[in-house]
Amino acid sequence: MSVSRLGLAAVVFAAVSVLFAGCTTTVDPPESSKSLTIGVTLEPPTLDLTTSDAASIPQVLLYNVYETLLKIDSDGQIRPLLASAYQVSEDGLVYTFELDPAALFASGTPVDGDAVAASINQMREAPSQTWRSQMAVIADVVVVDAQTVQVILSQPSNFWLYSMTSTPGIIFDPALTDLATKPAGSGPYKLKDWVKGDQIILEKNPNYWATPGQFETVTFRYIPDPNAMVAAMLSGDLDIVGELTSPDSLPQFNDTAKYTVLRGTTNGEVVLGFNHNRPALQDLLVRQAICHAIDRQGLVDNVWGGQGELIGSMVVPTDAYYEDLSMRYPYDPDKARELLAQAGVTNLKLALRVPADAPYAPPAATYIASQLAEVGITATVEELDFGSRWLPEVFIDGDYDMTIVAHVEPRDIVNFANPNYYWHYDNPAFQSLIQQADAGPADQFVPTMIQAAALLADDAAADWLFVFPNLIVARAGLSGIGQNATTLSFDVTTISAKG
Repeated sequence: MSVSRLGLAAVVFAAVSVLFAGCTTTVDPPESSKSLTIGVTLEPPTLDLTTSDAASIPQVLLYNVYETLLKIDSDGQIRPLLASAYQVSEDGLVYTFELDPAALFASGTPVDGDAVAASINQMREAPSQTWRSQMAVIADVVVVDAQTVQVILSQPSNFWLYSMTSTPGIIFDPALTDLATKPAGSGPYKLKDWVKGDQIILEKNPNYWATPGQFETVTFRYIPDPNAMVAAMLSGDLDIVGELTSPDSLPQFNDTAKYTVLRGTTNGEVVLGFNHNRPALQDLLVRQAICHAIDRQGLVDNVWGGQGELIGSMVVPTDAYYEDLSMRYPYDPDKARELLAQAGVTNLKLALRVPADAPYAPPAATYIASQLAEVGITATVEELDFGSRWLPEVFIDGDYDMTIVAHVEPRDIVNFANPNYYWHYDNPAFQSLIQQADAGPADQFVPTMIQAAALLADDAAADWLFVFPNLIVARAGLSGIGQNATTLSFDVTTISAKG
């Protein structure tokens, strides 16, 4: 909720692992290239990408409706999209983008230099503080001509170009006046309908300038209950389960004549976040005690059916700067009690407020509350609707002590360098390392990021529970589905069907 999206987890992958036992027969899914229906978990609170960090928005819109100058493919490689080519000056300060002259918005107007500059400047001033921070390194945007735009940075940045492949780099049609309900970019699809509480329907953009999408309509259906998701797939109501939230149900999709199961990786760190504005959680000993009190492998086994890799910092195994820090704070209740005693803390009471419609969060919260109780910490669990309460109360207003959410935005470790982000983590040494990694020589980026990740882990800035695997179930005959979730997008532009 990235929150990651967001750089937040709103592309929610997870749940209590419950085997769906109420359906013993299946219906053969229809093979049709006219429509595609994808089951996903969290509905966006709005479709305005400038105002919200919720990852459920780019899950639908990024690359499908809106496009960027460059995009990240399933292998994590940067590819051309609206920009057919780009060059970087020797000092790393000037990026020159050559636009594809064929590019058009769904309205039929060209994607030209003025539109690109306006979009970049719009995100520089976006209400979302996350997007503004990712664009803050930009000093100026210059329209050279209709097909050429230069972006001038205030300092070299090893992070910025990757940001431009995601939400901050989206190019808006200047004619758009209602981003919240009527988005329309230059992608192969445009919004047809949003039935709130149920589904978002995209339809083919007849003015698409490149290879058109195969499907006349693409429907994202919102099914937060993992049992209902499995039932919908088994009954043929879905073509794809975009995020399987009940791993124990995988054996029901073993028939390869009917289903394809994809297993890949994600950027989704499931984080037990601490509010560092709370006096008790400003104490390193208390944070370390909480980390020692939680059996993370037991949590994965109980909440996610044993699927998911343990991590010890805000870094996933596919990041170039990954280092296994998962045993920085091994499960040790006695050590947790000892640390609390050293801190002079007794009868600690904490509010653990989690999004109710993120299926992994309530069961994980219950599990964690039970374990914290064993070391003398009372964690009161409160489940909040993600859009109407968690986002405004927890993410925006900071009204919480601890929370659990999956952050799915790539390279979102940088959020810990922002004291205004909802964790309110303020560590000048960490901020300095992130700054050095970003602005320093490219060959020093990885070693500096390794240092930053280790510092974050040692400081117990959060408790990183695990990273999600990417589990997707599709009806047989579909191809081109990305195996790895390397971006916030559920990219349907590569998907095709037989027949």
